[in-house]
Amino acid sequence: MIAEHVRDASATAVVFGFFASSWFGWAQEAPPRSWRPVLAVGSVLSLLTAVAGGVLTWRRWSDPTAFDADTSRTFGLVVGIEFGVAALGAGLLALRGRRELIPVWVAFVVGVHLFPVAALLDYPLIHVVAALVTAAALVAVPVARSRAVPASAAVGIGAGGVLLAAAASSLVIALVGY
Repeated sequence: MIAEHVRDASATAVVFGFFASSWFGWAQEAPPRSWRPVLAVGSVLSLLTAVAGGVLTWRRWSDPTAFDADTSRTFGLVVGIEFGVAALGAGLLALRGRRELIPVWVAFVVGVHLFPVAALLDYPLIHVVAALVTAAALVAVPVARSRAVPASAAVGIGAGGVLLAAAASSLVIALVGY
């Protein structure tokens, strides 16, 4: 589960921490009242993890990384495709009057895009995150319906929780410095 480069683990803590807070935020659209404290704590912990990862990344900026000219270009392509597919699907859902499914669609695209990112960075933990975020998207609608909560709450707490756990794990990996 360990990244090849310590700097990549700390940078992963930044990215996953930031996006975990975003998912916890999206889940706050209209969650059950009892979820609000959990979502708020998740948001704060996510941002603190991102900041800690940012400090470590800055301190290790000259350390080796998986990113070179080729991986950077491929990473950019993967992320560009992710954004395009997410935007296209969100637009189609909006046009069809199914805006409530947009967060589920975006989570699904994010999960799927993490598989090539994991291979590119040679960071096995990201494969686990990819599978779990994809699964969170796939179960979000049935969970939302069975609990009478918005799909954004179901997918947001799932994706946010997975990303926070991965951000914290990456932070620990970076701190230990294996």
